[in-house]
Formats: sequence, structure tokens, C-alpha cells
Amino acid sequence: MPDRTPAEAKTRPRDAALGSGLGRVLLLVYGVFALSASARALVQITTHFTEAPLAYLLSAFAGLVYIAATVGLARGGPRGRMIALVSCTIELLGVLAIGTLTVIDSVDFPDATVWSNFGSGYGYVPLILPFIGLWWIYRHKPAAR
Repeated sequence: MPDRTPAEAKTRPRDAALGSGLGRVLLLVYGVFALSASARALVQITTHFTEAPLAYLLSAFAGLVYIAATVGLARGGPRGRMIALVSCTIELLGVLAIGTLTVIDSVDFPDATVWSNFGSGYGYVPLILPFIGLWWIYRHKPAAR
């Protein structure tokens, strides 16, 4: 890729930077969570689904949300941006709701989900990640025409 002059870098659409720099790290983290949450849910559902069906289905849902966020961030452009925005918003609402429910009433969640206790099993990354994702998407919104 040819080097850009400072003037070209300034005129480059901000959306092009969505998958660069910190965006690549964010994409990597979302990809890891997509893989880990989906794999965990698959194992839980296929091996002992009857023990905690709600928790395992929520883990599967979280995996799908992480997959969608990863695809949206990787794709970029208006459609990818919208996919990432919706996914990160659902992720934020999910981790807050499930985190609150698991703290208040852990009986309904005999086994942990990715979002249980606000993602404590994953170092609280599931709680922090949607804030960073939404901030990144907002920071790299296209300039008004």
C-alpha cells in the first residue's frame, strides 16, 4: 500500500479507519469472544443442556451477537457500521440485564453464561467491550455531507 501524504490522510473518509489501529485490536477481541462464546455454548448445549437451558441458550445468543459485531466491524461501510452498532448495543443491554439478573437471582442461572455477573468469568471484558465498541463506532462515524 503506498504511503499517504498528510493531506491525503486528512481527506480519507473516517470510516476507512474503522478497522485500523485500535479497530484491529477491537476486531481481534470480538473475534476471540465470538469463537469462545459460541464454542462454549455448543459444548454446553450438546453435553448437558437440561442442567441449565436458559444459561446455555443465552451463551449461544451472546456468541451470535459477538459474531455479528465481528462481521460488522470487519465489513465497515454503512451496512457494517449498522451491524456493529446494533450488535454492540444488544451486547451492552444483554450484559447489563443478565449481569443484574445473575446478581439478584442466581437460582435461575445454575451455570454461568458469558454475561453472568457482568462477565466476571471473562475478567469483566464483556462489560467493558461494548462501551469501547460503541465509542469506536461513534468516533469513526462518516463526516456529514
